[in-house]
Amino acid sequence: MSVKKIVVFPLIVAVLAFLIQIIDQLLSPVMNSYLNLNPGFAAEKGFGWIAFQSWAVYFLAGGDVPGGVKSIIGYSIGIGGSILIMNLAGVFGSLGFFAVPLAVSLVACALIFLEKAGWFSFIPAMFIGAGVYFAFMNYVPGAKFANAAITEIVFCIIGLIFGYATLTLRAAFEKRMK
Repeated sequence: MSVKKIVVFPLIVAVLAFLIQIIDQLLSPVMNSYLNLNPGFAAEKGFGWIAFQSWAVYFLAGGDVPGGVKSIIGYSIGIGGSILIMNLAGVFGSLGFFAVPLAVSLVACALIFLEKAGWFSFIPAMFIGAGVYFAFMNYVPGAKFANAAITEIVFCIIGLIFGYATLTLRAAFEKRMK
């Protein structure tokens, strides 16, 4: 195997990662301002981490366009599940320590029923989408249900596009190397 075959594709991925970070640094402050998050937060920290997770989810989904569509649907369901968990936790507030665990268990159980539901069946994206949403809501000052959801979906789409680009570029490179 030639050095070119070994080195070029990792360099392609490096360039893609470089580009995601540039997009993050340009887009996060705009999202921060538009969505009225805590001033300066996105400019300092950014949301590229969401795109990187989504990039990996594209491969987990099978690395094709239908898998990407199922991923965005799964992320959206996960966001909805997170909102439901937060609201149920408030309803169960009198249970104290057990309010959130009960809410999480009920929603997780309900989501698993989607496992055989065609386009709505990609459970890993739901759980990752829910986890990203919880992280956003807990660690981004000024986060509200809507601005967190919009930001997550925008960066999720970016990651899915980069997953598609990765495989498209790999196929073109491997074809050229034959």
